[in-house]
Amino acid sequence: VSVTSTGIGGPSTAIAVEELAQIGADTFIRVGTSGLMQPEYMRPGDLVVITAAVRDEGTGREYMPLAFPALADLDVVACLRQGCRDRNVRHHIGISHTQDSFFAGMRTGEMPLAAKLQAEQRAWEAGGVLCWEMEAAALYVVSRVLGTRAGGIVLALSDESLSLENLCQTAVAGLRRLIEQDRRSESDAREPA
Repeated sequence: VSVTSTGIGGPSTAIAVEELAQIGADTFIRVGTSGLMQPEYMRPGDLVVITAAVRDEGTGREYMPLAFPALADLDVVACLRQGCRDRNVRHHIGISHTQDSFFAGMRTGEMPLAAKLQAEQRAWEAGGVLCWEMEAAALYVVSRVLGTRAGGIVLALSDESLSLENLCQTAVAGLRRLIEQDRRSESDAREPA
């Protein structure tokens, strides 16, 4: 198990995943922050286990056409969800909107393309998208192409004043579950039929 900073966005995430996979990494879990998109039932500080991501970014397009979905590995999702339950933290399971521009996501109404961006944001919200961030879609697509597993858990923010401690501890709890599950699977595979 190692911890790697990928930097911000899809391009640097793809580089990290590619290079780590070359030296044997087989599972990638993004742990980070996101913008909150469902304020009616979500609160700042809630965690989101990202099952899939809207591919509104450029990096994944270099790997697969846009029709290819950005999906997390189901085992990784299940273990992260169980980590949330084990720690009894407020969490949601669902879709994120991955985009390339941090400030366009933060200040949608102030951008030159405000009308377009706000209309798209309303559509994502109506479709139940929980949060927005900048890495999940690229991570999931690149991982699928490389034959590795990926998932993500993020802290939904409305500002930067929240602590990341709960997020990190919950991610570790989910990772422990995944390691235990993998060990059981390996043990079962070694036993004679």
